[in-house]
Amino acid sequence: MRVVGRVLRMGDHVDTDVIIPGRYLRTADPASLATHVFEPLGLDPADLAGRIIVAGRNFGCGSSREQAPLALKSAGVGCIVAESFARIFFRNAINVGLPAVECVRAGSADDGDELLVDLRAGRIENRTRGWVSAFEPYPDFVMEILEAGGLINRYRRGRDG
Repeated sequence: MRVVGRVLRMGDHVDTDVIIPGRYLRTADPASLATHVFEPLGLDPADLAGRIIVAGRNFGCGSSREQAPLALKSAGVGCIVAESFARIFFRNAINVGLPAVECVRAGSADDGDELLVDLRAGRIENRTRGWVSAFEPYPDFVMEILEAGGLINRYRRGRDG
């Protein structure tokens, strides 16, 4: 599985309240959540489609809300690459089928750079700057969840044979 997209650069400690403010958590509709992604930052959610978020340390800190990665995925974010993730956010991202990759070198990517993230090979290629960096590839069971589009879809696929 490969993800290609332009970088949206973010800093350290991006909080789930910044990703999707708590006042919008009353809905379970992913499309509705997507319209409020990064609202406190003044970003247009329509600009997130096909983007790869590159962030610093502790991405997804704060409240352990599954809606944060779901809102990002629903807005069209293809992948998040960060130096580190809040553990609950990381697992929630995998559960909803949004790749979350830890890679320190990706921090040298600039806003607008084009990245190719090869999840099976554990490789990030910055096509704009010409560098390649490795990360620990996902185990097979995590790849199955991502390729199915999330944990529930993976479960249904296995149950339906």
